[in-house]
Amino acid sequence: MAKFLLQFRALFLLVLLSGSVVRTTISVGVGINYGQIANNLPSPSRVAVLLQSLSISRVKLYDADQNVLRAFSNSNVEFIVGVGNEHVPNMTDPTKAQAWVKQHVLPHLPQTKITCITVGNEVLSGNDTQLISNLVPAMKTIYDVLVSLGLNNQVNVSTAHSLTILANSFPPSSGTFKQDLMQYMEPLIEFHSQTKSPFLINAYPYFAYKSNPSEVPLDYVLFRPNQGLVDPITNLNYDNMLYAQIDAAYSAIKAMGHTDIEVKISETGWPSKGDSDEVGATPENAGIYNSNILRRIEEKQGTPMKPSVPIDVFVFALFNEDLKPGPASERNYGLFYPDGNPVYDIGLHGYLPRMSYSSAAYKTQVVHIFGFLIISFTTFLLQA
Repeated sequence: MAKFLLQFRALFLLVLLSGSVVRTTISVGVGINYGQIANNLPSPSRVAVLLQSLSISRVKLYDADQNVLRAFSNSNVEFIVGVGNEHVPNMTDPTKAQAWVKQHVLPHLPQTKITCITVGNEVLSGNDTQLISNLVPAMKTIYDVLVSLGLNNQVNVSTAHSLTILANSFPPSSGTFKQDLMQYMEPLIEFHSQTKSPFLINAYPYFAYKSNPSEVPLDYVLFRPNQGLVDPITNLNYDNMLYAQIDAAYSAIKAMGHTDIEVKISETGWPSKGDSDEVGATPENAGIYNSNILRRIEEKQGTPMKPSVPIDVFVFALFNEDLKPGPASERNYGLFYPDGNPVYDIGLHGYLPRMSYSSAAYKTQVVHIFGFLIISFTTFLLQA
């Protein structure tokens, strides 16, 4: 009897472990970038459980992955989906733009909440002149498709920019766009103004610190207490670089005659690991940066220039992505490892199922295990 009970306990533990959860860490009100350049990530259905347990209700994709969008059906999670740079030229064709929207967006509405389409990523920072010249026409064409489908009030159209599009970023009140980009910025800013869509920037204070650690104060880029820097024109004090970058973008837009466009952070983060020459890429710094970001989001803080407009941030990224090219830091921006364990503790709490509870494999495994338990128990009774 004792031997059987030990067997029963071991097998029952196996059943429990097959559907167990990995405890992680929690916060609310933050958006997350869900990149998938990896070969070891959990399935979208498991990710949906993780994000819901973390109370993360906004997700940004770099494509319009159908498996992800289906997995989040009826989840109340809002999605930004993307048109890859390689597809931007095709989106200038109304027929192709309509086909893309009907294939990648329309089938998922309203079950999955898609609120924005980003057309390309950091296009204006590249040197592909054809791609750059196609950007705004592609955005306009996709917007026209949304209008024709009656979706323009539900789904907006934008694109995400690297801060290298700025000619000046400090002091923030002197922010301007690069002169050679003005022919593209003017119609782009007009488009945002007319469609009431956000201006998205990918802002990484980490890059500034890595490039010049002896001159850029670590406390200033990590949101730790410091004296800050004063804008001599506005006399506003900035205690962190991210807010200065946001306000520099606002100033550049204002210099073009617009104050009616909201700037949002489509990416920001800090790597937990880097190559030997990547100064500051540590779990400690990454944890400090992201936990301070989460705290300020929860406090609904605005920047010195826009104190009444809470910062809107999508943290980069959900997982470490092992197939990303470039320096080691590129593969180590994740808040979580692919197994659902946190890379560092920033005080969030959630769980990632080890196996999908609805999967056929899981059901088969459970049936087999319990079948074996019943047979074992029956054998024990017959022998008793």
